Parts: sequence; C-alpha cells; structure tokens
Amino acid sequence: MSFDRYDELAALVPDEIVTHSYVQDITLPGGAGILALVTLDNDLDHTRPTTLGPNTLIEFGRTLEGLKERAARGEISAVAVTGKPYFLVAGADLSTVKSVKSEHLGRLMAELGHEAYSLLADLGVPSFAFINGVALGGGLEIALAANYRTVSTGANGIGLPEAFIGLVPGWGGVYRLPRLIGPANAVKVMVENPLSNNRSLDGTSAYGLGIADALFEPADFIEQSLLWAARVLTGGEADAVGQRRAELARYDDAAWTGAVAAGRAFVEAKTSNAAPAPSRVLDLLEAGLTFTQKESAAAECAALAELMQTPEFHATVYAFLDLVQKRGKRPAGAPDRKLARPVSKVGVVGAGLMASQLALLFARQLTVPVVMTDVDQARVDKGVGYVHAEIDKLLGRKRLTQDAANRTKALVSGSVSKDEFSDADFVIEAVFEEMSVKKQVFAEVEAVVSPECILATNTSSLSVAEMAADLVHPERVVGFHFFNPVAAMPLLEVVRAPKTDDAVLATAFVLAKGLKKNAVLVQDAPAFVVNRILGRMFGEITAVFDEGTDAETADGALRPMGLPMTPFRLLALVGLPVGQHVQESLHAAFGDRFHVSANQRKLIDAGIKGLWEKQEDGSYAVPDSTLALLERGDRPSTAEEVLMRTQDALADEIGRMLDEGVVASAEDIDLCMIMGAGWPMHLGGITPYLDRVGASERVLGKTFHQA
Repeated sequence: MSFDRYDELAALVPDEIVTHSYVQDITLPGGAGILALVTLDNDLDHTRPTTLGPNTLIEFGRTLEGLKERAARGEISAVAVTGKPYFLVAGADLSTVKSVKSEHLGRLMAELGHEAYSLLADLGVPSFAFINGVALGGGLEIALAANYRTVSTGANGIGLPEAFIGLVPGWGGVYRLPRLIGPANAVKVMVENPLSNNRSLDGTSAYGLGIADALFEPADFIEQSLLWAARVLTGGEADAVGQRRAELARYDDAAWTGAVAAGRAFVEAKTSNAAPAPSRVLDLLEAGLTFTQKESAAAECAALAELMQTPEFHATVYAFLDLVQKRGKRPAGAPDRKLARPVSKVGVVGAGLMASQLALLFARQLTVPVVMTDVDQARVDKGVGYVHAEIDKLLGRKRLTQDAANRTKALVSGSVSKDEFSDADFVIEAVFEEMSVKKQVFAEVEAVVSPECILATNTSSLSVAEMAADLVHPERVVGFHFFNPVAAMPLLEVVRAPKTDDAVLATAFVLAKGLKKNAVLVQDAPAFVVNRILGRMFGEITAVFDEGTDAETADGALRPMGLPMTPFRLLALVGLPVGQHVQESLHAAFGDRFHVSANQRKLIDAGIKGLWEKQEDGSYAVPDSTLALLERGDRPSTAEEVLMRTQDALADEIGRMLDEGVVASAEDIDLCMIMGAGWPMHLGGITPYLDRVGASERVLGKTFHQA
C-alpha cells in the first residue's frame, strides 16, 4: 500500500504544522512482548493542539506501514497510539480542509484518512489507542480504528463534532461507533451533542458509553495503559472486554432504525433541516445498517467530498475558525491584560435565579469566596440553597468530586448586609432591571467597598454610564452582561462606558477568560448587541402578527434561517414581561422601528405565558380564547414577505450599530450572535448571511463583507 498518490494533496499545504508520528519500542511485562508506542506530537507547546492535515496523515500511514512489516517479521507484538500531553488529536486542520477546492481533492482527503486508519485496524498484531486528552473528529476516529482503547479520567473534549462544522465523520466513525456503543448512543455523540452548543464528552463519560475499554487516572495513565495492554495480550483482560462490549452495544434492527428516526426529529427541531450535514450523518447511519465497512467507507468519502464544497461548510469555517476560535480568543479592543487587577473575592448583589447562577459560576471557575446579598434572609437563604443544590447535581452526575463539591459550597455565602463586600475586589449586581434600583444598589455598595473595587452590572439594556453617573468613582463601573442560562451560554458582552478606565476593562476581560466565556467589547448603547438585534427581529414578527398575519406564518417565516427556536417560542421562554420591557426600552431609545405590541401587553395582563399552547396530540396551536383577547389588522403577509422584511430590518439595524461604533466591526456582531443567541454556524454569522440573501445591498447599498 503506497501513499504516493496523495502527493498532490500534500502539496496544497506546504506550510502545514505537521503532527509527527514518533515510535518508541517498549518491552511489556509478563512475557507480552514488545509494543511499538506511536506518539502523535506537533513539537509545539502544550497549548497548541495536534491536528490532522495531509502531510500528517501521510506520515502516520507510512509509519503504520513500517510497523505492519515489523509485525509480519515478528519484531513487535502490538502497536499503540497516544498523543502529547492533553491531546490525542484535536481533529482535522480546518485551515487545510477549507483550502480543498474541488470534489476530487476532497475525495482524496477522505480516502487518505481511510487508508491510514485501515492499517491501524489490521496490523497483523493487536492495536491500542491510549486516549490521554482531547480526541475530536478524526482524532477520535483514530482511536475507534484501534482494536482496544483506554481513556484518562482527565481527558476532555472527546467526540465527533463534524455535524457542527458542516461535515460528516468521514474516516470510519459513522460505521464503527454505532457498532461499538449502540445506535442510540452513536446518534447522541454524532448529532445531538454537536448540535447542542458542540458539547463533547469527558473521559469518564466516554468510558461509560463504551468508547473506551478501560479508564485510568491521568497521573500514571500511560503506565497503567501499558500494563493493561500487556494483560490483554496475555489473555487476562480480553474476555472481560468482549463481554462488556457485547452488553453496551446490544441492539437490533428496530433499535437502529428507531435511533435514526429520533435523530431526524432532533435535527428538525434544532435546525429546521436548514443545514445539510446533520441529515447526511443520519443518511450514512441509516444505510450503514446493511453496509459492509468497505461500502460505508465509499459512502463516507463521497459525502465528505461533496460537503467540503458546500457554502454551508465554508460559512461554518468562517464562523467557527475565524470568529469563535480566533477572534473570540483575542477580543478586539481589549486593553493589555497586564493592567488587570487581582480578584480574590467577589460580591453578588441579589439572590434570585440570575444572581445565583452568577455566584455558582464565579465560585466554580475562579475558586474564590463569593458573597451574595439580598433584602431579607429568606431570599439570601434561597439563593445560597440554589447554589448548593446545583453543586449537588454536578456531584451526582460525576462532574465534580466530593472534595471539589465541598470546597465550592464553602466558597459561597450569603448576607443581608452589604458590609460583607468591604474586602471584595469585584462586585456585580443582578437586581431588577430598573435604573433607579440599580443606581441605589451601586451607591450602597460604593459606600462600603475599597476605592479599587470594580463594580459591574449585568444589565441587559440600561445605560452603564447613567448607572455610574452619581458615583464618586464612575470609572470603576463596567458592564458585564451574561446570557441565560449562565453556565451554558458562552458570550459575555463587556460594556465600556465613557469613563470606564483601562485597568477596570482589562480586569473584566481577564475575569471573562477565567470564567471560560468569550468576551466581546461593546460600547455603552441601549441593549448593546444581541438584545438590540433580537429586539428588532421580535419587533418585526410581532408587528406582522398584529397586522393580521396568522401566528403559524409569522412564527415560522424565519425557518429558512435554521434558528434554534422560533421567535414566539423564544419570547415565551424568556418571558413575555421581560421581552416587553426590553422592547419598550428599545422603542424609547430608537423610536418606531422597534415595534411594541399592544397585543403582547394584553397577554401579559391576562397571565398568558405565550401564544402557543400544547394540544393533546402533541402539536401546538393558538387557543381561540387567546385570539379573542387580541386586536389585529387585516393586512396579512406571506411567509416570504415576512422573511424578506425581517432580513432587511436586521441589515438596517446592524448598519446603524456599525455606524454608531457599538462594536469594532461586523465580525464582532457575528461573534455576539453566534455565542449569545445561538445563531446557526452554517449561516456563517449574521452579516455574511445578510450579504448572501441580498438584504445588505437592498437596504445599505453595499455588503458588510467583501465577496
């Protein structure tokens, strides 16, 4: 088998950062023989993940060819693959993949992976994968190709996220995984997790599903994996592995087809089938029930080659690689982190749901004392109780050890007195969204904290400058706007008021990174970025409904965008009173282009939580009793008219925001919407989408981006 035919592909990326295959012979105990340990390493520091490009795969394949020859000569009894510290392999190099400009080259890339991985699956001696860290996409598929697998309890980032980035698991994963862990769990890993904020598995979860055969602690992971491999080779573990696999992968044809059907329903609910990749994964899985591995490989290669050329894939690469991975980690306009002040204690004003989520986040991620305050002891106790209950849930799901749970609980306390903030370095308020209330809170906090203490507001729409106007030190105030649910949503809008100083801003960005959030610098403007754009969108949808468009047409008109939730459903989730308050604030700030619905006020006054009501058959409808409360016009719009009207409104609003300097560039708007509103990756950001559908040209006479 020769890898020379892939030279054309390798020539595309002469500057590829190659992940090398370093081989070390290890004599195993108990007469198990010599194991050739292949370590994948790009020779960079531990923060730079190993990835797979053509040159990497060619070197890996040729290394395995040599090991197969050695196995045939009886020189080695086994082969194992592992990675440098913290990484097995983080997947394909997207910078390389996006340079593949034809289906021919895409098919070569797919075939290259299959050719290399098939060697690992059939070396003539047993093969092992020691999953010591991140194993994503093609990285996990390496492990799946091996005959046996171990995983570290310290490993994180394990999964097949291809559906998230617009591709399919194209190097054998879609065939091997369901046969290893069962089709339902395979759908979870290949479809549900990627479409749920690109969720991944940790080592313990991967072992529990059956992806790995053995689980070891990170301190001596390689040593224990080698000892385990020796026991497999000498017969001491092989039977137990076989029995466990048979139990975990138990399924029949009905279970297989049922898993595919459940996956299709999930994709429809999440994306309205607007993106091709998730459905293509399920197509491969469905056909794979009767495929041979060779047939599946051919279908995977065809799918991968085709999807690499789709606009959805290239849009996703822009959104994921250029925005989330690059710009999100180097926020535009952030001051030098050297200016940041240390934060050793945090105060949270409020003990409601949002405040409690913030307290939990600060305690877990920063491991510093967090004090919550509220107006009475009952509220304080409820807030602290919520935090402790959430920690217990994490403990129950084995996301925390008992020791870590105890330490985190001990960090969170409550009081009715703001005097507890006297030694705090950072105090954030999360009280009622009313300017007078927030100004009073800040005045009370400033009276007890040190002059260096930073005051942050979690306001979603109010002026940070006005909030700070009456303080002795207005320069200490910064907006720190989280999104709900706090633990899951990755965006943090860091709001700079005119007087906010650089040290305060630098501290905010360092804290955001410590909290594992993507921070975007936003200027102090009503509703900032995400809520302003969503407010304009909601305004258009409620306006067409009030004008006489039926609810199903109005709510479903944006389905071609593939948004994670329809506007009326999202309003019901956020809460109609909250949505109405934000809309009224935006209307007060910007005028009639932000529609305030009198009908929505009627629903609120009647105690109705949303337009839709679930029926006995599981469908949703607007009850006649609800419609009877409302006053609507006789000017209905078609779904196409609603979609175009909304697109044009969004282009108009974003153009205004950029003219006002709310953010540094259109890329920051895109990043905010992806990380804070779940804007679909396959659309490549909201501004490229508006360019593609012609809204930018129609409204602004120009595009947001160069072609």
